[in-house]
Amino acid sequence: MHIVTCIKQTPATDNVQIDPVTGTLKREGMAAAINPFDEYAIEEAVRIKERVGGDTTVSVITMGPPQAEQALRDAIARGADQGFHICGREFAGADTWATSYTIFKGIEKIAKEFKPVDLVICGKQTNDGDTGHIGPGLGAWLDFPNVAYVRKVEDVKSNGIGKGGTITVHRMMEDGSDVLQMDLPAVIAVVKEINEPRVPSLKGKMKAKAAEIPKWDGAAIGANMACVGLKGSPTIVAKSFRPPMKTGGVSISGNSPEEKAKNLVAKLRELHLI
Repeated sequence: MHIVTCIKQTPATDNVQIDPVTGTLKREGMAAAINPFDEYAIEEAVRIKERVGGDTTVSVITMGPPQAEQALRDAIARGADQGFHICGREFAGADTWATSYTIFKGIEKIAKEFKPVDLVICGKQTNDGDTGHIGPGLGAWLDFPNVAYVRKVEDVKSNGIGKGGTITVHRMMEDGSDVLQMDLPAVIAVVKEINEPRVPSLKGKMKAKAAEIPKWDGAAIGANMACVGLKGSPTIVAKSFRPPMKTGGVSISGNSPEEKAKNLVAKLRELHLI
């Protein structure tokens, strides 16, 4: 079985700077780390590998600037087998459509030149964009069945690399969860409730340090250059800004819940809200 996990290196800080011209994040010189939701995707891929056994392989792919290579090495230290880096200035400023297209082309190259892909795992969203579009977008580009908000992988039955099988998952819903079975190959986007990511081992760190990570530009993945980066993005950011910091609220005191309720009503009347 061949599992591809999609990750992103995102700001490891709350002090996010916005480029006033392009409306995109200014990443230069910013502390970065694996997107928190992607840590759960990596862990679930490694757990499935341990469960299925055999010649199961976990590959990790990212699109990002040169420093994003560290995120791939961190993923290998956590149990992934290899990483692939889509890197080039032509990819800068991509929206979710262009990003999912670019990653799709990378996965397509992996499937052709390394092994057919049986399962793609993503985190449900990134902490810098919060769209949740990439998993479903990849499902559309790859023409694989896909499920988002996966909180549990109940069962995986693989017939061998590229030979199909099934995966049974629990999808988080507002009123509980759905249990769904899909044919492989498939795409799933996982939530943080699915597992607890492991700490990188010393052996894993040594493997990550020695790993050779291919870097691919647009030509290498066979991308249509009109579909990548800011130029290939059908959506634009009209305006970006940091919301103002919220000021402290008003404390309603009282010796009992009933007294606090009366004081709250009095305050609301004073403000002419009721």
